[in-house]
Amino acid sequence: MIDAVGKAQSIVLLGGASDMGLAVVEEFLSRGPARVVLAARAEESLDDAEARVRAAGATEVKRVEFDAVDFDSHPAVFEEIFADGDIDIAIVAFGILGDNEAQWTNQKLAVQAAQVNFTGAVSAGVLLADYMKKQGHGQIIAFSTVAGEMVRRSNFVYGSTKAGLDGFYRMLNEALRGSGVKVLTVRPGQVRTNMTKDLDDAPLTVDKEDVAKAIAKAVDNNKSLIWVHPLFRPIMMILKHLPLPIIRKLPL
Repeated sequence: MIDAVGKAQSIVLLGGASDMGLAVVEEFLSRGPARVVLAARAEESLDDAEARVRAAGATEVKRVEFDAVDFDSHPAVFEEIFADGDIDIAIVAFGILGDNEAQWTNQKLAVQAAQVNFTGAVSAGVLLADYMKKQGHGQIIAFSTVAGEMVRRSNFVYGSTKAGLDGFYRMLNEALRGSGVKVLTVRPGQVRTNMTKDLDDAPLTVDKEDVAKAIAKAVDNNKSLIWVHPLFRPIMMILKHLPLPIIRKLPL
């Protein structure tokens, strides 16, 4: 279990090569050593990821093959993840961004984004909740996005998939009330990671380490939803209530 000073005994990262997910693992490992499970697709190299978490203090690193869209395989995958004992923290960090203009005009790309970002995340969430309810404790951390609060024209395929994830995990937290299991939904804006390295910084862009620290603090304080950067919360509240003709004129 996570102890009084926020130290976990075991952590699983779904999306084992995720730069932002690894930053969160490293942040929790800074509080003390833990067993780490890295779950990723077979074709994805986890050598660098394993080196990072071992350097951060992982006592043991287990690799598990996990394909977000191979739904039939998920029950066996999670059985393997939990085979060595309880999991204290589970980080749902897999996903694809993609090119919005290509996605909304290409059925295959649009469906792929929906299956990875939403359906895969729902499948993982259901299984995590089931195992953690049985163990009587656990913290799920799910990466949404500010786009999950208000889907914008510039990235509406990605944003709509994350909006679905956002709603699912926020209400999963409600469904798990009283079970000992908690769910934190994280809404970052643009973060400087490997996935966004070719993009120019947008307003309020933050470093992955900032996100990791905000998540650890939110877990300490039993939060169920956070924004990173926090200024996004009032900004999105205003944008949500603007008429669409005005939204069209904004650089979104």
